[in-house]
Amino acid sequence: MKLLRTIRDRWRDLFRKRRFNMLNATTNEEEWHIHLSPASIFAGLVSFVLLLFILVLTLVAYSPLLEFLPGYRTEAGRSRESLVQNIIRIDSIERMVNDMMTYNENIGMIMDGKTPVVRTFTNSDSTRTSKVLVMPSAEDSLLRAQMEGDGPYSLAQGGRAASRRQIREAMELVTPVEGIITDRFNIREGSFGVRVAAAASSPVTAIDDGTVVINRWTPEAGHIIEIQHTNNLLSIYRHLSQPLVTKGDRIRSGELIGYSAEVQNGMVQPFEFELWNNGKPVDPEGYIIF
Repeated sequence: MKLLRTIRDRWRDLFRKRRFNMLNATTNEEEWHIHLSPASIFAGLVSFVLLLFILVLTLVAYSPLLEFLPGYRTEAGRSRESLVQNIIRIDSIERMVNDMMTYNENIGMIMDGKTPVVRTFTNSDSTRTSKVLVMPSAEDSLLRAQMEGDGPYSLAQGGRAASRRQIREAMELVTPVEGIITDRFNIREGSFGVRVAAAASSPVTAIDDGTVVINRWTPEAGHIIEIQHTNNLLSIYRHLSQPLVTKGDRIRSGELIGYSAEVQNGMVQPFEFELWNNGKPVDPEGYIIF
């Protein structure tokens, strides 16, 4: 009972009002007073904190106040920026796809003997095709004359089958060795071919049908094999560790002629390949895909 009485008295004290007044320091007269209880003070503090929270929340939600704080970026701002970047990427991809479609359609029209058209885009980036003709250039007219006439590049059936076969075979040159090109063709620097870094004892194959005209060894280039092909085409293979052909042998395209990665003075020499046409060095990468 005593505990209940104590709790009841403290609860009453919580709501019992106290008198707070202000006295004049000179006359000791009361100038202002107010009656407050601990419960009313607590309720006032809670109301003030709640009002302050609502005010801050309103400023953050409906004003750009946070944008003025240095180093602060809202998640909404980052999401908006990411969305804009994604829209730009999608638009670029769409344009690339449209360009590829236009290119493929024009190639198909050219193969069918039709005149290609230009694809134009409206403001909404729709892929509507207009019938604007592409004016042929001088190079295009010359190519058409060569392909449609009776020259060596003619597509006509009949007496030019041998020429077409030679062109097709010239385009089907085999890669001599698998590796990475370290030095490219450069006549000004005295590089008449390419250097290929290949694995030890990599197989070296002939790029096309031909006849072995040279098979020798030199201190500078090691084992060298030269093969004469049709159309005055000559292929040279340097720094072979083990040649497998001799002078005068008839070689087929893709046939194994030796192994690369010759070792000289303790160093593995890169494989060198040269291609000569009509007695002049040419860039092998223009004829072969390494």
